[in-house]
Amino acid sequence: MARNVYFSQAVKSEQNLYEDLIIESLKIYGQDVYYLPRTIVNRDYILGEDVASQFDDAYMIEAYIENPEGFDGAGDLYSKFGLEIRDDATFIVSRRQWARLVGMYNNDITIIKPSSGDIIYLPLSNSMFEINMVEEEQPFYQLSNLPVWKLQCSLFEYNDEKINTGVDAIDQQSTTYAYQVAMDISLSGGNHFIIGETVTQTLVVAVGETPAVEVYGEVQTITKTSDTISSISVSNIGVKNSTVARDFVVSSTIPLVGNMTSNSGYISKVYGIGDNDLNNVFSSDSGASNVSFEFEGDSILDFTENNPFGDPSETY
Repeated sequence: MARNVYFSQAVKSEQNLYEDLIIESLKIYGQDVYYLPRTIVNRDYILGEDVASQFDDAYMIEAYIENPEGFDGAGDLYSKFGLEIRDDATFIVSRRQWARLVGMYNNDITIIKPSSGDIIYLPLSNSMFEINMVEEEQPFYQLSNLPVWKLQCSLFEYNDEKINTGVDAIDQQSTTYAYQVAMDISLSGGNHFIIGETVTQTLVVAVGETPAVEVYGEVQTITKTSDTISSISVSNIGVKNSTVARDFVVSSTIPLVGNMTSNSGYISKVYGIGDNDLNNVFSSDSGASNVSFEFEGDSILDFTENNPFGDPSETY
């Protein structure tokens, strides 16, 4: 027979009370976290990924970490590639609070819930977690309602994404871990660069590419300055008006112009793997051993050979 019509599990006032109690509990037992929506810049429809994702906003919201004893996951592992930290966490957030604090600021009306690929920054541990899956039905229809989302996350692996949220603690992650290219600039005006500004270099137009190709990057460090030369490192390197990846190059005729100042000059040196200078080659990672491996490899293998691993008479 049908259920008793005098008892209902979908009374709106009871649902609102239950949701209010959940929000209050999250505010008492939860943590203040920052929610960073991902902006897709150039989606690869074949592999289903976006290697140029950027994060421009950060919204504070309260969230409860489901496991109070610590992070889940495989923990710290030592592999042949070094130390890997595989921490997982499940964050519980209120649907109403997410819509009020995050959703209402998003101009894309199709985004009505947290999305995979978004980031949660946890100030408690100064770590960033990437959302892998959004669980929508736990707890399972309490009072015929779904008041929370469970965000199943893993520790975010930074891959040179652009992070510019305006929150210093978050944006510093980009400065610390971004791939950076160091270069010496011969200045013509006596002005100096500013950390955070964008510099561009106009390259020679390749066949079939119009207008001129521009390489751009964000200044992260200024290691030395004078009236005639600056040594800077740039990250978040990209290219305009080209389908081919390009980088900054040495040139005595191509100007490098800062958008925030009137600097103009010439690139006199771009540091690469062949330079035995860790401070410039890997300015963001003082412990990098790439240069050491490069020089050790040169003493073992003769890379001037066309085929160093086979018969010297064979050429390719």
